Amino acid sequence: MDIVIRNGTILTMDQENSVLENGVLGITGDTISLVQNHGSAVPEGKKVIDAQGGLVLPGLINGHTHAAMTLFRGLADDLPLMDWLSHYIFPVESRMDADFVYTGALLACAEMIMSGTTTFCDMYLFEQEVARGAHEAGMRCIVGEVLYDFESPNYGSVEKGLQYTEELIRDWHSDPLVSVAVEPHSLFTCSPDLLVACHEIARRHGVPLVTHVAETRSEIEEIQKKYGKTPLAHLNSFGMLGPHLVADHCVHLGEQDMELISNNDVKVIHNPESNMKLASGVAPVPDMIARGITVGLGTDGCASNNNLDLFTEMDTAAKLHKVYCMDTTVMDAVTVFRMATIEGARALGLEHYAGSLEAGKKADIIILDTRKPHLTPLFNPFSHIVYAARGNDVSHTIINGRIVMEDRQLLTLSLPDIFQRVHDQANRIRRWVET
Repeated sequence: MDIVIRNGTILTMDQENSVLENGVLGITGDTISLVQNHGSAVPEGKKVIDAQGGLVLPGLINGHTHAAMTLFRGLADDLPLMDWLSHYIFPVESRMDADFVYTGALLACAEMIMSGTTTFCDMYLFEQEVARGAHEAGMRCIVGEVLYDFESPNYGSVEKGLQYTEELIRDWHSDPLVSVAVEPHSLFTCSPDLLVACHEIARRHGVPLVTHVAETRSEIEEIQKKYGKTPLAHLNSFGMLGPHLVADHCVHLGEQDMELISNNDVKVIHNPESNMKLASGVAPVPDMIARGITVGLGTDGCASNNNLDLFTEMDTAAKLHKVYCMDTTVMDAVTVFRMATIEGARALGLEHYAGSLEAGKKADIIILDTRKPHLTPLFNPFSHIVYAARGNDVSHTIINGRIVMEDRQLLTLSLPDIFQRVHDQANRIRRWVET
């Protein structure tokens, strides 16, 4: 085998959430070829990784983010939403270019790899550059150019935006790591005609359709006023609900909305830290899970979260719903960890080759170093992952059978080079904000 990982506790996240203490995992090429207990004969490998008693986990899946917004981290916090957008985010975004997005994407990929994320779903501008950055980093991703009724600093008119999306699909069609989704921004920035056009492209190419849905009360009020429907009912009126639709946020849902999601197998991505920071509300995730709805986990962008660490996102998701429901049993650690792994993969249509450690799946694997004061003693590994671990506890990250971080050393990207690029772009942002 090409790589053998030994001397670790393997959390497979298979259907039974099987745990193999002192397990052995083998990788051949880009694929997991063996998952077994140490008691069996241990195979030889060209490279052997000693997990040193740590946890061997599926790579985490960030179901919704805006990667290049790493460059906006801390730019304008603690402001009313419209003030934040109108005076800071929109003016800066209007002056962005491809190099800006490429730099932000590299920074995001470095942060995600080093905190255990192996797959992300991105929505932003100049997505060709995000795909290029992810490809260089060796990350698995789904990218989609954000589409809306007004002109974009990337493609211009909406007609050209649709063309740009189809070009993305064609350009990355055969790539083993990068795939493409069709991503209209939201129901309040996209006309019915644009939403339908996006849906038709997604169905024609067999790719996911991703959009923000029911994120804020103001969105609900605007859609109700314009169309006399909730956002989910509005999408349903065009026949857009289905297993290919990934609905980000879904904070403000009624009973009928959740029925529509459940009956049409729509996938949902929960972004608790962003929803808290922007005071958007608390999504009814326990109710959705109880209905059998697939719910993954996302960080959103660094302008509305400030980090891309899915370990802190899991911690927040578990505790937020416990206090909101006043019930300590909801969103238990296993449920939340599944949201960041196999359920996240299912939400993005990747469950057949990602999200769990099983023979035949792609080798997207992380190792959590538990030789830390805050991770000692270890009674329940799931509890540790959700309530105690942080991204910087990840020692190794493997994506598609390739080691991209070893002993905390990033192997596919140069951090000093990225930091210099970010420094230069940050100076541009300062000038833009001042003018």
